[in-house]
Amino acid sequence: MMITEATIADAEVILDLQRVAYQSEAHLYDDFNLPPLTQTIAELRASFADHTFLKAVIDERIVGTVRARVEKGTCHIGRLIVLPEYQRQGIGSALMAGIEKLFPHVERFELFTGEKSTGNLRLYKRLGYTETQRKAVSANVVLVFMEKFMAFNKSHGEEFSRK
Repeated sequence: MMITEATIADAEVILDLQRVAYQSEAHLYDDFNLPPLTQTIAELRASFADHTFLKAVIDERIVGTVRARVEKGTCHIGRLIVLPEYQRQGIGSALMAGIEKLFPHVERFELFTGEKSTGNLRLYKRLGYTETQRKAVSANVVLVFMEKFMAFNKSHGEEFSRK
């Protein structure tokens, strides 16, 4: 597996991956209008202007992705996605480590996930994230916001390469 920076040329593949991966979340929350499912290709391409995207590639296939942007000293991490058949193989952890390594001068990382997404919550807690707040966004969806502080951002391995 290789973790590298994604480019706008990867946008269509990332959007397809996002739509496949978020089906389980849509079923879990009984909400098929989740933003990752309704995002257009134009919106995704536009997000490359202010987000950094990483991709996990196995046998020349993108099997996972994550995006982040830094605002006021905080790295906001979003949409950690791994294709269902590749989950529980360390890909999500590797993508998170790649993001943390990519922003060595950031002391705080923030993300959110749904409260029913127990696998996501378990992963983020294992990676050192702690819950800061919960916010209801609909009758079915409550978001759990989490953060991680880094005294310094040490290297997380050698599999990340920035183009």
